Order: sequence, then structure tokens, then C-alpha cells
Amino acid sequence: MKDLTVGTLIAVFEEMFGRGLFWAMAGAAAVVTALYLYVLVRDHSVSWRKFLVAQLAMPVGAVLAVLFVWAVTSSGLRDVGGPVDLLTLLGVAAAGAVGAAILVYTVQSLVWPPTRDPSRERG
Repeated sequence: MKDLTVGTLIAVFEEMFGRGLFWAMAGAAAVVTALYLYVLVRDHSVSWRKFLVAQLAMPVGAVLAVLFVWAVTSSGLRDVGGPVDLLTLLGVAAAGAVGAAILVYTVQSLVWPPTRDPSRERG
């Protein structure tokens, strides 16, 4: 692997996860991202209470992401061999944490939309 291109990365991820699972995960990530952007535009602000709950979900998302990758790739803790493996696992954990936070914030905002305060509206 001489050059690191988007096509190369897609091929590696398809090989790791399988074509169907990889594209299902990519599609789910695209849908959650679109819904997150919709919620931010709709609400015109960030709800800090929902943001705090979403942050509390981050450690769970990090652990679940690492366990998921280990399960799908038939590896485990005993297979971590060096600094590159550790950095890769930290990257997977970081992506899982951020993904969990975005997912939890989005679901909260879709289930409990903000209430409009009539006294704050111009008229």
C-alpha cells in the first residue's frame, strides 16, 4: 500500500467488515449526521441539558465501538501488538464516543423537541 487514498481506505474497510456491513454502517452514519444537522437547524441552538446527557454516553460508545471491532474482526485484547495497534484502538474508541454523543443528542432532540416560549417571540 504505497498511496493512502479514499479508494484504498474503502477497500480496506470493506475487507475488514465485509462489503454489506461496511456500507450499512456508512449509510447509518450518513442518516444520523443528516438528522443531527436537521435538529441543529430546526432548534436554532444547542440544548445544554441534552448535550450533557449525550456526553455521558461517550464512554459507553467508546467501549462498544472497540468491542464491536474486536468481534467483527475476530481479534481481541491479546492481539494488540504495538503502538500502531494501540493508536488504532484509541481512534476507534474516539470515533465511537463521538458517534454515541451525536446519536444520543439527536434521538433526544427528535423525541423531545424544544418547547416554544410565546413570551420570547417577537410580534
